[in-house]
Amino acid sequence: MASKRKLPIGIQSLSEIINGGYYYVDKTPYAHALIEQGKFYFLSRPRRFGKSLFLDTLQQLFEGRRELFNGLFIEDKWDWEITNPVVRFSFGDGVAQGRTALDERIGYQLRSNAERLGVKIHPTDDILGQFRTLLIGAHKKYGQGVVLLIDEYDKPILDNIENTEIATQNREGLKNLYSVIKDADPFLKFVLLTGVSKFSKVSLFSGLNNLNDITLDAKYSAICGYTDTDIDEIFEFELAGLDRDKIREWYKGYNWLGASVYNPFDVLLLLEKREFKPYWFESATPTFLIKMLKERCFFTPKLNFLQTSEALISRFDVENIGTEALLFQTGYLTIKNREEFTHGKWVYELSYPNQEVQCSLNEALLPALGVDAETALLSSMGILKALKTRNFELLKQHLKALYASIPHDWYRNNPINNYEGHYASIFYSHFAALGLQVAVEDSSVNGKVDMTIQFNSTTFIFEFKVVEDKPLGNALAQIKANNYAQKYVKEGWTIYGIGVEFSKAQRQVVALEAEEI
Repeated sequence: MASKRKLPIGIQSLSEIINGGYYYVDKTPYAHALIEQGKFYFLSRPRRFGKSLFLDTLQQLFEGRRELFNGLFIEDKWDWEITNPVVRFSFGDGVAQGRTALDERIGYQLRSNAERLGVKIHPTDDILGQFRTLLIGAHKKYGQGVVLLIDEYDKPILDNIENTEIATQNREGLKNLYSVIKDADPFLKFVLLTGVSKFSKVSLFSGLNNLNDITLDAKYSAICGYTDTDIDEIFEFELAGLDRDKIREWYKGYNWLGASVYNPFDVLLLLEKREFKPYWFESATPTFLIKMLKERCFFTPKLNFLQTSEALISRFDVENIGTEALLFQTGYLTIKNREEFTHGKWVYELSYPNQEVQCSLNEALLPALGVDAETALLSSMGILKALKTRNFELLKQHLKALYASIPHDWYRNNPINNYEGHYASIFYSHFAALGLQVAVEDSSVNGKVDMTIQFNSTTFIFEFKVVEDKPLGNALAQIKANNYAQKYVKEGWTIYGIGVEFSKAQRQVVALEAEEI
């Protein structure tokens, strides 16, 4: 039976959680399954999802710390008489700005592991030699296979992803380290590497063909993160006074083809601070991602519904960073559905996991689209008021002010002004940043609707047209002619069609017509 305990915010040590009286969500069923079913594993999950705590749980398990597992799933399923030496690396701290710094960090961790295990390594040997000596020596001393756990295996690359030269240097340094693993097979009991991204085996794990990638294995979808059951049962004493549905809307939705989970970092801070905020998003602003989306003139409405293949969401390398892969692997998009379009080939549907990411990412994107942050904030309040009161003249005024705030130099210095989707991207991202229920390119028997917003018992259907200079009045006419409203009829709700026309010459909203339909 659950009891009130302390919230384990930022704690990555199983011993501290168990002995310190903190809540613990039991992940030992997943540990047991991995150990029983295989030997070499790889797992990719976004930052702050509990990967480090899971690795620490494995370490304590293999080292035989039975007192930490009292009452947990694995307690009566583990042979506590057998212990294994554990070699553990973590690249989570600091930034290794180049191969020399990386090699120094690897060397320090090799020495630390050797000292903890009482194994001698030769300081004059290179990294490969020291690593081999450590694994062989630990196996010989303890008479059991070595457990190798590597946390944040890719961070030295990702920290320098905007500097291709340094990122490549660090990739080669890590490749050098990881190359030892394959030939060390006879001395290893269990291996798990975790990180945010999934680099190709060719670029980082050359020869390590037996590494089992469980990232998209449905039965391990909840290996990190909290499920609904975890929230309701483990944290039941913390939920009083909080809107349970709102917790779900804000922080749930991450999916790797199995159970959908919550971001634990968000949940724990919400339970402590009692306020809905983008805790995870604010913990590390995705500046590189924003820059990349801007440079690639990415059509931001696609973020709400992006179709791709497994190859594209898995492909990641220094020289070839796929947009889909970066958005998915970093956690800004997640899998909503997949369909098999031919034997063994799947189409994946990606979208925002939850309201936190949708609001925060689009708010961060607005400056990249040329919109001043202060203007966007002031405009937001006016637009919400206009929608609530159905004052479409006020809506038009605020939208015109929004586009007018974009400096002329921004258009001159950015090729995106030639891309018609730029106008729709600003429009969409601004509304998405408000936390409204926004859908784009919503299909029906009558065609695709550009954008819909459901707010205050009202459905607003938007159609966008880009004209050279003067308005033509075609946008609202299309909504009515195609009977787009048919799909959205529901009792007690009002439907408005809103036609918006942008002028390329004026770089402005030149017409906004609205009508109840």
